[in-house]
Amino acid sequence: MSTETAKWIMLAGGILFVTGVIIYFFHDKLHFIGRLPGDIRIEKENFRFYFPITTMLLISVLINILVKIIKRFM
Repeated sequence: MSTETAKWIMLAGGILFVTGVIIYFFHDKLHFIGRLPGDIRIEKENFRFYFPITTMLLISVLINILVKIIKRFM
């Protein structure tokens, strides 16, 4: 394994760690995630269907911006 691969693995671990800390400490303040306008929710008696289209698009854009910023500095 090269040192470049090790750097990427450490970066991914750091991102996962920071994400975990944010969710652990601020889960009560992040209740809007998954309940944005455009997310599909169907709830019936014995059936629940949930498809978070808007949430997935928002997270995708944020990850894309983060990756571009990281690439620019490396």
